[in-house]
Amino acid sequence: MRKNIGNKPWFYPLPVLIIGTYDENGVPDAMNAAYGGLYTSNMIEFSIGHNRKTFKNIQQTKAFTVSFADVENMAASDYVGLVSGNDTPDKMEKTGWTITRSEFVNAPVFEELPVTWECELVRVTEEGNVLGRLKNISVSEKVLDGEGGISMEKFKPLVFDHATYDYLKVDGVVGKSFEVGKKLK
Repeated sequence: MRKNIGNKPWFYPLPVLIIGTYDENGVPDAMNAAYGGLYTSNMIEFSIGHNRKTFKNIQQTKAFTVSFADVENMAASDYVGLVSGNDTPDKMEKTGWTITRSEFVNAPVFEELPVTWECELVRVTEEGNVLGRLKNISVSEKVLDGEGGISMEKFKPLVFDHATYDYLKVDGVVGKSFEVGKKLK
């Protein structure tokens, strides 16, 4: 038995994305963006309000970073979504994050967030979404496996449940894609 629940934006899972930017004075900012994902193999798209400081910064600098929040940084990741850089000048100091400048784009890298896309703005879509092109991915060595890939057991990325407003963790590998289905062939 199934139950109709209506038209609700319940898309599972939503990665918790932290968008990093600099303003016109080089002051770093970050915000939590739940609505985003891959657009193509080297592009990302996400939706943010046009009144946000982050949106204004992206328009000015034509660059941003997208870091994937993890369990260890859940409180700071939630915090940057609760307060605006427009109203809270010490917002980034309160996170405790170490900020370094990307080598590839004019945007900040938050060292405590282990996986970061460094992107240049392609355009704002007619729906108002930000579309960016990947220039580099930087990864903390603490989340790498023995072959240089990302270990999900070490990374522990955070995902957002839009139905309950809970944060959930990704909890390891359960199967190998393009392999587990072969038994049904």
